[in-house]
Amino acid sequence: MKRGIVVTIAMFVVSFCVAQNKPKTEKSKDSIIKTEIVEVVTSYAPKVTDAYKIKKKPVIKLSDKAKRKALNYKIQSVPVASKFKPKSGVLKGIDVGERERLFDNYLSLGFGNNLTPFVEAYFQNTSAFEYEYGGKINFISSQDPVKDAILSSSYYNASVDLFLKQEMRNFDWKVGFNAYRNKYNWYGLPSDVVFLDTTISTIEEEQVYKYYNLQGSIYFPYSATEEVNTSIGYFSDDQDSDEIHADVDAKFAISLGRFGLNYEDLQLRTSLNFILGGFDRSYADPLQKINYSFATAGINPSYAFSFNDFDIKLGGKAYYSFDLENTEGKFFAYPDVEVNYPIIPRYANIYAGATGDLTVNSYESFSKENPYVSPTLNIQQSSEAINTFGGFRGILSGNLNYNVRASFKKEENRAFFVLNESASNGITIGFPSGILFRGYNYGNSFDVIYDDITTVGFFGEVTYDFSRKLNLGLNAEFNTYNTTNQEEAWNLPQIKADVFANYKVKKWYAGANLYFVGDRKGAQRNGATFTAIDLDAYIDLNLNGGYHFNDLFSVFLQANNITNSSYQRYTNFDAQGFQIIGGFIWKFDALFN
Repeated sequence: MKRGIVVTIAMFVVSFCVAQNKPKTEKSKDSIIKTEIVEVVTSYAPKVTDAYKIKKKPVIKLSDKAKRKALNYKIQSVPVASKFKPKSGVLKGIDVGERERLFDNYLSLGFGNNLTPFVEAYFQNTSAFEYEYGGKINFISSQDPVKDAILSSSYYNASVDLFLKQEMRNFDWKVGFNAYRNKYNWYGLPSDVVFLDTTISTIEEEQVYKYYNLQGSIYFPYSATEEVNTSIGYFSDDQDSDEIHADVDAKFAISLGRFGLNYEDLQLRTSLNFILGGFDRSYADPLQKINYSFATAGINPSYAFSFNDFDIKLGGKAYYSFDLENTEGKFFAYPDVEVNYPIIPRYANIYAGATGDLTVNSYESFSKENPYVSPTLNIQQSSEAINTFGGFRGILSGNLNYNVRASFKKEENRAFFVLNESASNGITIGFPSGILFRGYNYGNSFDVIYDDITTVGFFGEVTYDFSRKLNLGLNAEFNTYNTTNQEEAWNLPQIKADVFANYKVKKWYAGANLYFVGDRKGAQRNGATFTAIDLDAYIDLNLNGGYHFNDLFSVFLQANNITNSSYQRYTNFDAQGFQIIGGFIWKFDALFN
């Protein structure tokens, strides 16, 4: 055994020695093994866990052009003759019950005391070529509604509005035509002149205003030129007066994206206005004509942005107006600034601002404000040099909305209505030249004078949602005036207020308005001076209501001046007493399919 182990070890040693002494041979290059990197290309299946995590949520800010257009809904009202224009309060959500079916057309007919017929109709349709067209007509009249008036106080208002529009890929366009014909009477004879019956019988107190207007608009939702509007109108009366209006205005949105992604567009409004008119005679001289004409160019840049919860608007207005009759021009500049800040969001917001504007007065605008003006006016422009304001608005206790504001306003060349002096002594019916007086020469019409005025005002408004069916509101305004040359701010009240309520449940609805206007000072011309006339305060209560039988038919009832107050809005012109009108409304899609 041991001998075998020794033999085995000896053979192993001999073999090892022989291996060490074996001559070397060269290896083939192909047999050399090297280290290589092998790239395997295959499809990649990403996983959520492989994604890079964004640390901050990005803010995507869309341009105003990308925002959806707002829908504007209008309630077609049924008017009764009234001299009031209620202040617009904060819009409230009244529960209207079940959703009503909407129709493209409606017809409303009514009748009231003092032989007052009322007609209102609206129609709208879309053609096969995607044109939308429509229109509205309105008519109301009343026969001698003012009690104890010596002259006729009848009136009528008739108007028509037509439009045609189309929405296209890159722009929208609209053309329209509107016209009205309004008849009034200069029935407010002065009480300090005793007129003979023969003199009264010669007075032709009727006045008719006629207006025709053609306008066009084009909108570019994706362009720097957002919209362009044009208008041309012709206004005349039965006293050989006429007036031409021409307007062109445009709105631009200038992108500031080159300066940064978060900049809003710079808004720019431009305007061109031309007015040309004349009167056949002056008040005191029937042989003297009155002509006027103005050309005005304006620009209004503004920029609105938010900064640390502040909503800020910075802008300005500039106009250059040229008096073509007197060949002289004048430059006007105004601020256009407003800042809003939520002290307590929704509940208390503070706001302040400063603005101003140029008013291009016209015979047409004066006749709308006071239809008893004489066609012998001195037409000038008025400038609101500065109007600074500040206040608070918000919500209290969820259902109570409020708005309080204080303001300081300075106006240059503001227009005031003053009563004309009677050219007749009660007996005469013509000028010394033999030319007869016209219906407005008997101290029963108004002239316009101008003066600078500063106004310090306070305004407050509260609306309360008593329930989803009942909404109550109150607003009041207090002003103090300081005129430069005139003794008083003629026909301007210091205090105005109105209370309103709206109620609707199922098919019934009702509303009420109570207006209060404080004492005023009227003025009567006596040569180169004016005599002050006290105009008492008054209250006017108006009610309205109705019932919906179904989606198609409903009835309405509206009453004005329920207290039958005998007050004067303007000197010697008594207001209408109690007025009531009732009728029905028919809504339909189309007469013929």
